[in-house]
Amino acid sequence: MSIKVEVCLSGIESAIAAQKGGANRVELCGCLSVGGTTPSRGTIELVRQHIDIDLYVMIRPRRGDFAYSAYEFEEMKRDIKAIKEIGAQGVVFGILKPNGMVDKRRAGELLALARPMGVTFHRAFDMTRDPFEALEDLIELGIDRVLTSGQADSALAGQELLAELVKQADDRIITMAGVGITENNVRQIIRGSGVKEIHVRSGCSQVIESVMQFRNPAIPMGGAPELSEYVIRQTSAERVRSIVQAVSSF
Repeated sequence: MSIKVEVCLSGIESAIAAQKGGANRVELCGCLSVGGTTPSRGTIELVRQHIDIDLYVMIRPRRGDFAYSAYEFEEMKRDIKAIKEIGAQGVVFGILKPNGMVDKRRAGELLALARPMGVTFHRAFDMTRDPFEALEDLIELGIDRVLTSGQADSALAGQELLAELVKQADDRIITMAGVGITENNVRQIIRGSGVKEIHVRSGCSQVIESVMQFRNPAIPMGGAPELSEYVIRQTSAERVRSIVQAVSSF
């Protein structure tokens, strides 16, 4: 079987690097430091112009939980329409009810708007109260793919549940493993879970030093205190290539 590699990233330089490294698909986000939000239209258009591999775009109006207000839901619908116009191959979203179940009604609306683009249900799945129930809900809706760490803090730790989900899915939906995947553990995760697609982010990134010569460390611009304004995290083509090579024999 051929394992597909999706790279989660932010920005045009990272998208180009992912393609150069041999990735099959890009998941384009904004604000990766909070788990990813919807990127700007300008970013999406530039990435679409500069890469040939499949482009999936995150639909997430804010950080935090996945129970969205009526205004936020309208924002998600408008973003999907815009992304379809730009020519992306797919979108990535997740939407839950306050009780921890998949919000099937609103997920169905987003799915209908997205077609004929592909649709991935993201790691909101890992916040559901019952992953087996949630998986059946996604299958019933006709979602193409679910991204999950097996409801653990890494795909390596969640291998057991990942394997159960792959078995339950029985090719009715693609189960894609994500979180904490590197060139050193990817083969172990694939063998242990049976997934046919992997999703990598920090495992294929590098830290780039800012070009700023004058620096004022006394004034942070927001975000987590450990995030310096003078470093940039970007996708590394070499690290993507290492992961692609590691899975090439499957």
